[in-house]
Amino acid sequence: MTVSLTVHRGTQQIGGSCIEIAHPDGDRLILDAGRPLDAPDGATGLLPTSLDRTRLANVLISHPHQDHWGLVEEIPPAWPIWTGSGSAKLIAVTGDVTRRPLARTFETWDSRSGPFSIGPFIITPMLTDHSAFDAYMLVVETAGKRILYTGDFRRHGRKSTLVDRMMAKPPADIDVLLTEGTNLGSDKPVKTEEEVERDFVELFKATKGRVFVSWSGQNIDRTVTLYRAAKRTNRTLAIDLYVADVLDRIAEGTGLPRPGFPNLKVVVTRGLGSYYRSMGREGFVERMVPFGISAKKLVDSRHVIMLRRALIGDYQRSGVVPTADDAYNFSMWRGYLSQPYHSEPLDWCKSAGASIAYIHTSGHASPADLRAFAAAVHPKMVVPVHGIKWDEESHGFGPVRRLADGETMVIP
Repeated sequence: MTVSLTVHRGTQQIGGSCIEIAHPDGDRLILDAGRPLDAPDGATGLLPTSLDRTRLANVLISHPHQDHWGLVEEIPPAWPIWTGSGSAKLIAVTGDVTRRPLARTFETWDSRSGPFSIGPFIITPMLTDHSAFDAYMLVVETAGKRILYTGDFRRHGRKSTLVDRMMAKPPADIDVLLTEGTNLGSDKPVKTEEEVERDFVELFKATKGRVFVSWSGQNIDRTVTLYRAAKRTNRTLAIDLYVADVLDRIAEGTGLPRPGFPNLKVVVTRGLGSYYRSMGREGFVERMVPFGISAKKLVDSRHVIMLRRALIGDYQRSGVVPTADDAYNFSMWRGYLSQPYHSEPLDWCKSAGASIAYIHTSGHASPADLRAFAAAVHPKMVVPVHGIKWDEESHGFGPVRRLADGETMVIP
């Protein structure tokens, strides 16, 4: 019996991942249904044309970044979609705040689920370290073959021990390692999140005034880092309603900071408050009020303030404007600064004379860690995905089989 593998999209690009594993009897698993990073906003019909939509398949979403789940609404309605329980909550947040709530429902697993079966497939989700909360590697076993899909991962975040333990005792007898290669051929910063925290502590100590920071509200590691650095320097982290919404949905039963924690306040701005109320989330806004702070009180120099473009107008109307005593840090991939949504907060602070910093670390594994992980797993074959430098950087991974998008291979 032969098991086949098709990377419908992802052999030549970062994001837009879509991979199929087919059992000899015709059952199929689809690993991720990602929206391409370069897809125009609002564009539809983006599922790879090589993906056969006439036959039933089950879809597994590895983590809640849109380049891995963003096309689930295009998946045929009869196809079940599975993901981590935390991922399902964060995907729902994205749908709600963009006013595109998902019509699809998810079957879910969690970090304690252990192996489960879908038809002839046995799936073992393995919680991993990534900038996305609730990210998983997936081991798929079927017809005597074992495939390990890394999804997106790193080895320098707050959950790095998960990867270290896996490398010390990797899944046995892996026939195919489907591995991401985002950072191959790049020099993106790969500091540990603890090092990032120390850098923020130094910035907060060195800054006389406030520190404005732009970061992804769903990058929970970064929120934790900023909160810890604020506490260590006797500052208060002021988050907006969106970050509060994210934490409110996932923090229960965890040690994660959330509204109500000391040194953390929720800025209920007029614009974002009205937006949430217009979505029917009045109850959420009212629950946040006891933990809130008015924008006018952010003139206090002891605050670390979430900054995104949509907040600038409300801050200005409340008299909250950067000064030469303040600092600004962009804590995301620098490439985003080519977009006005991300560059305008930087320009706003820079024009006021605020000092500018760049404290960040990549959400993806370094080239050295990618190779070390492959060596530890020691698969019979490596199939590269989610990277643009694989042709130049495939050395050190062991036996590599390069596929083209839509090309099907039989797993030997």
